[in-house]
Amino acid sequence: MSTTDSRYLKGGPVAKRIIESVRVAAEEARAEGFPAKLVSITVGDVDAVDVYVRNQRAKAAQAGIDFEERRFPADVTARELEAAIHGMNADPRVTGIIIQRPVPKHIPVKALQSAVHPLKDVEGMHPASIGNIVYNQLDLAPCTAAASVELLKETGLDLKGLEVVVVGHSEIVGKPIAFLLMSEGATVTVCHHMTRSLAVHARRADALFVAVGKPRLIKADMVKPGAAVIDIGINSETLPDGTTRIVGDVDTESVKEVASWITPVPGGVGPITVSILLRNTMVALNRQRELYRASYAVDEQPGQIAAE
Repeated sequence: MSTTDSRYLKGGPVAKRIIESVRVAAEEARAEGFPAKLVSITVGDVDAVDVYVRNQRAKAAQAGIDFEERRFPADVTARELEAAIHGMNADPRVTGIIIQRPVPKHIPVKALQSAVHPLKDVEGMHPASIGNIVYNQLDLAPCTAAASVELLKETGLDLKGLEVVVVGHSEIVGKPIAFLLMSEGATVTVCHHMTRSLAVHARRADALFVAVGKPRLIKADMVKPGAAVIDIGINSETLPDGTTRIVGDVDTESVKEVASWITPVPGGVGPITVSILLRNTMVALNRQRELYRASYAVDEQPGQIAAE
């Protein structure tokens, strides 16, 4: 299977399509006096984080969303960070807040995620955002989970009644994927480290999602012929010559001979994740705009809430 084979579920074209739709919505909102602004919180100096932030800034520019990075020293306290977040929550010029990970060990990242107001939780990681998915409020889902489901939809498979197996049950990927797909009518099995026979479950899947952080865990004999395989894993593998490369949780070389669709790693889920973040930013903006209108019951004029 070459990289141009249609069975490869590439994230780039999907991401481009989402960003274009976000750009149109952002331009309309700006014209109405509601410019979208995404604030990134970085703690300490981590090269990998800088790469993520540069990518988010570039994609935000393409989508017409303002982007601001706020850096804090590595020795900042959790209380100081939470106070800063509460200030952003109260600032009507800030649409969404994203916390870059990793953060220093003394910072409880879950507490920070909970400090972000649900209306500005564009990462979809606030407990309220996760809980809303259970009630089929799906428009502000965790970015990676939503990106993974977007790729499955690209296959054109009817999700109603589709047999889906999710390998990995994290709060921000595996579990949200399961709820997102159940809302679409799929029959979902979630496997984890206590599952007794992973291969038996995996071979039953019409669509297999894998997010466990174990390189090449899924082999060809664990995949149903014709299945769609969504590989969310990102692992660094050291080659005999000492160089490294990125591989997924699926043994792509063998599985691609069995599956009808498979995501490349890198180049599959990853590119869509940032576009989902930007789409979530517009969802957050619309919710905030609706609250503003409901609270004041007036026709706002351009610049009212965006004034410096």
